[in-house]
Amino acid sequence: MNIKLHHLLLCAVAVLALLAPGWGHAQELAAEESVEVQENTLRIPKPDLLDLDQIRFVTDNDYPPFNYLDEEGELTGFNVDLMRAICDELSVECSIRTVSWNRLLPTLKDREADAVIASIRVSEKTLLQADFTDSYYHTPARFAALKSNPVKAITPETLSSKKIGVIGGTAHEAYLGDFFTGSAVVAYGSAEEAKSSLREGKIDFLFGDGVSLMFWLNGTSSEACCEFRGGPFTESKYFGEGVGIAVRKGNRKLRDALNYGLHLARSEGRFEELHLRYFPLSFF
Repeated sequence: MNIKLHHLLLCAVAVLALLAPGWGHAQELAAEESVEVQENTLRIPKPDLLDLDQIRFVTDNDYPPFNYLDEEGELTGFNVDLMRAICDELSVECSIRTVSWNRLLPTLKDREADAVIASIRVSEKTLLQADFTDSYYHTPARFAALKSNPVKAITPETLSSKKIGVIGGTAHEAYLGDFFTGSAVVAYGSAEEAKSSLREGKIDFLFGDGVSLMFWLNGTSSEACCEFRGGPFTESKYFGEGVGIAVRKGNRKLRDALNYGLHLARSEGRFEELHLRYFPLSFF
């Protein structure tokens, strides 16, 4: 196994500790959810699919293991394979291509794509630009710090006067501004700049997306400098109602069809199969 894939596997296993509340009961909850989803699926009426001949998806290519380019340059990942499973369930021809992150939702308004499957959170902000299917996973916000940092407990009081890095213009920055008012918030233009500042000791903490931070902490670029501190932050007002597939505003027919495909994929075990492939331990 090559180094890159080995890191992906290790990170995927570790994601369990991040992605939802109640991790001590994750497997029990997963089993209960599986039964509930199957029961709910039987009650979902099949939507009108007669005029649904093709679905054009877009995603980005730099968020492993959800969507990324493999060593042969092929687009792959959990989101990509989930899209294929949904299309198989709906017996609809689908295509997928990559665009930059800031172009994902605009492709819907510009009618360059029909759906976006790229781990976009459902939030007040994104709902202004698109409609979404039911959520199929959640991600938290997390704090990271240098391993040498003596502060273990994460509260507004313990981080008072500390420098906290964050990507500017994000929900993470808004959250810090509302709750960590005694801290010195340092906004960066990119995730790489923020991570470098933490590694170099220019800031005391970094606050951001738990999944991307997990892969960085377990990857080579972090140089094993840092670790998570505190637990996950999941307030829906800031961090959304989970991740869904985005469709053009008002396109209820496609949204209903994709929801139906998601539930079929769950009820027939395909969602679980993909989940185990990319995340050996369930995070639901």
